[in-house]
Amino acid sequence: MLKMNTTEIMSVLPHRYPFLLVDSLEEMEEGKRVFGYKNVTINEPFFQGHFPEHPIMPGVLIVEAMAQVGGAYVSVVDEVGDDKVTYFVGIEKARFRKPVLPGDVLRMELDLVSKRRGIYQFEGKAYVGDTLVAQAELKATFADK
Repeated sequence: MLKMNTTEIMSVLPHRYPFLLVDSLEEMEEGKRVFGYKNVTINEPFFQGHFPEHPIMPGVLIVEAMAQVGGAYVSVVDEVGDDKVTYFVGIEKARFRKPVLPGDVLRMELDLVSKRRGIYQFEGKAYVGDTLVAQAELKATFADK
């Protein structure tokens, strides 16, 4: 079973603070499903402007966090080399159901739907506890740096 902490995730993703949006990964079904976690704190820089009186995590960053989970997962499982970079190539059917607030633990579940001609397609869902807060279909590929 694949498990990765933040340091290990940074070894396969180019993202760094403040744009690294995943703290840990855990594979639940080999080659099919991965769980990622983000501890959302009041110290996140986006809360300064979104919104000072009512801080909520921007939906686009929730989708980006799901994409980072998928990118890190594929980088490890398919042994993508250091000479490649992940490109996000599609977002479809994105839905935002409940706000994500400081103190929440965002659990992202991604199911690998297909891999064709170098395009990986995932169905992603994000939860806080047992509550679905967001979902989207995500597509990504790898290209030379």
